[in-house]
Amino acid sequence: MKKILLAGTAILLFPASILAGDYLTNTNQHAAFLRMMARGASVDIDGVYSNPAGLAFLPEDGFHLSLTGQSAFQTREINATTGLWTMDGKQTTRLYEGKASAPLVPSFQGAYKKDNWVISAGFAITGGGGKASFDRGLPMFDALATGLISSASQGKLTPDMYDINTAMNGKQYIYGVQLGLSYRIADWVSVFVGGRMNYFSGGYEGFLTAGLNEKYAPMAPALGLEDERLASIELDCGQSGWGMTPIIGADFKLGKWNIGMKYEFKTNLNIENKTRKMELYRVSESYLAAYQDGVNTPNDLPAMLSLAAGYEILPNLRASVEYHFFDDKHAGMAPVTLADGTTAGKQKTLKHGTHEYLAGVEWDITKRLTVSGGFQKTNYGLSDDFQTDTSFYCDSYSLGFGARLNLNEAWSMDIAYFWTNYSDYTKETASYNGTGMAGSDTYSRTNKVFGLSLNYHF
Repeated sequence: MKKILLAGTAILLFPASILAGDYLTNTNQHAAFLRMMARGASVDIDGVYSNPAGLAFLPEDGFHLSLTGQSAFQTREINATTGLWTMDGKQTTRLYEGKASAPLVPSFQGAYKKDNWVISAGFAITGGGGKASFDRGLPMFDALATGLISSASQGKLTPDMYDINTAMNGKQYIYGVQLGLSYRIADWVSVFVGGRMNYFSGGYEGFLTAGLNEKYAPMAPALGLEDERLASIELDCGQSGWGMTPIIGADFKLGKWNIGMKYEFKTNLNIENKTRKMELYRVSESYLAAYQDGVNTPNDLPAMLSLAAGYEILPNLRASVEYHFFDDKHAGMAPVTLADGTTAGKQKTLKHGTHEYLAGVEWDITKRLTVSGGFQKTNYGLSDDFQTDTSFYCDSYSLGFGARLNLNEAWSMDIAYFWTNYSDYTKETASYNGTGMAGSDTYSRTNKVFGLSLNYHF
């Protein structure tokens, strides 16, 4: 039998950011975000990330510290419809389910204020932050294997004659350490300058095996096979890289209004492969060229603009609105093959950068208890060329609620719950995964996050 070609690069799963924000950016670094979301105009310890210039308006000098833990759980589903599954002229649908989890996502934020000056620092998982597993593989594996096995055997092998087994898991973490300086220029305005060092660590493991099933294994010699094996892939690939993010910000305190601004510049980030295992049987090495040991791939963090306004409706009632823009179309991503056969950086396939709209309200019920709720709408600018089984996204809206407990003058605690409702995305193609047969994939997701922050001032 002729050498079977399988698109081996498909075995790599790129876990998306499991928290809130852009493709590779987590915007929730504190439970206060989960319970209110629009925190870009906050004057509190969570401002180390969300509004660093506003730290200059903290009411008391001294140290302000916060430790946060979050737990995030996500599901991903693909309903794959094509005639490849049976090769009998009928279209059928298969469900592929994946789970991504991050049982503990820690972060730390700290600031020291003296008069008009504040020095602040933070540590967080600023992107990624989870592990994703598809125990049954992905439809692109089954489709490619089915189509190419049929072609290589000149139609002698049909799906009922062989079994395809695939599984994969991937993990992705971007660790960020931030340091910056805030200064209150006047009673109504302050500024911030700082930066964040980002370290990327990821890993991908998976396999694909295709072989004649027990009933048809004796046919192997007649098909020119030494045994029942048709093809296999085993891969264990680690990746790492780092990059710096310059950050500037400003805050304006105008009566009952507070306006916060922050701009994070694009982070040039390349990730390098450390491939520990790559074993192929009847599979061309060219399909795994991008994941050979030592290969570098662009994985930039996009520039981000945050604009927020908060208003004190009553002494114990506050509301905020916020806007985020992520300039994804100018952040380098791995090259992909487009529907017309050309190759381009994946960012070029997007219709526009990511837009996020946030709103929140918080109410001091008593001196000891504050409750809050928030809303976030995310629009990615997706396209069919951008969406793949290994990396797909869905526009969404998120809701969150929670409370702050002021335990005493020095200690407080934020607790929150946040969940996301996604819009399904359907991708239809005349040549499903390059097989020449029509098909479609419907992508779906779910997400929920729990968060707890302990805050201390002295």
